[in-house]
Amino acid sequence: MNRDRLFIALQYMLPQHGLSRLVGRLANCPWPMCKTPLIRWFARHYQVNMEEAARPELEDYASFNDFFTRTLKPGARPIAATPDHLVCPADGVISQFGRIETGRIFQAKGSMYHVHELLANDVLAKSFEHGQYMTVYLSPKDYHRVHMPLDGTLTDMLYVPGRLFSVNQITAKHVPRLFARNERVVAVFDTRYGKMALVLVGAMIVASIETVWAGQVAPQSGRMQHICYSNSDMPRLHKGDEMGRFQLGSTVVMLLANPELQWQNNLANGMRVRMGQALATFSSI
Repeated sequence: MNRDRLFIALQYMLPQHGLSRLVGRLANCPWPMCKTPLIRWFARHYQVNMEEAARPELEDYASFNDFFTRTLKPGARPIAATPDHLVCPADGVISQFGRIETGRIFQAKGSMYHVHELLANDVLAKSFEHGQYMTVYLSPKDYHRVHMPLDGTLTDMLYVPGRLFSVNQITAKHVPRLFARNERVVAVFDTRYGKMALVLVGAMIVASIETVWAGQVAPQSGRMQHICYSNSDMPRLHKGDEMGRFQLGSTVVMLLANPELQWQNNLANGMRVRMGQALATFSSI
């Protein structure tokens, strides 16, 4: 058995949720003898750029999770200001992007999954059948807050229970329907250019997923939840506003219903991207 197959086999065997919750408790530990060596090792091992952090001194963080979800200095991530620009929701690497084909999304070479599986809602999935998508993988060293690609009004939020496989490229190649199997939070917005969904996908040792309007959403009791927002309580967020965060890393899948979206010519799978940079434009409203 080669190394990749052993890595995948171990993920099937390990108690994914129990391990992730244990790591979550460790990551929230405020004791200096616990948090300080962990933060220093992580920053050095993954070459985290602390010069762009609002608090550049590692000793200033109350816990590892406080460090992991660190804020950036003002202006560290300029937001493309042109109104018809779609901007990147997170720092990371483009895993896949393009047009949704017959309701399906590419996960990796030779592997696809259905939008209705990802969203766990057939009615919402129909809105994106002929739209476009992008999957952004957040590596350990990345900034781990997720921001709005467009101005939007929240209409639906779903918590979908599931597994907690790793979401790196090796796992994406070997675990079928990975992003539709893992625990995730789906946020659906109405925008000037049609519906948009941001899917925050959990993963091995991701302690929790939070949104700015609901706080911690995952983990929960293992039961699916669907919240529909009415006109009186719909959160309204602007392009570049924070919408959520991962306590430890994972993946964001962005869905756009508008078929007229034009991706920028320089984009490619495997390309590093930063929150706020222009990814695409809309040719019509």
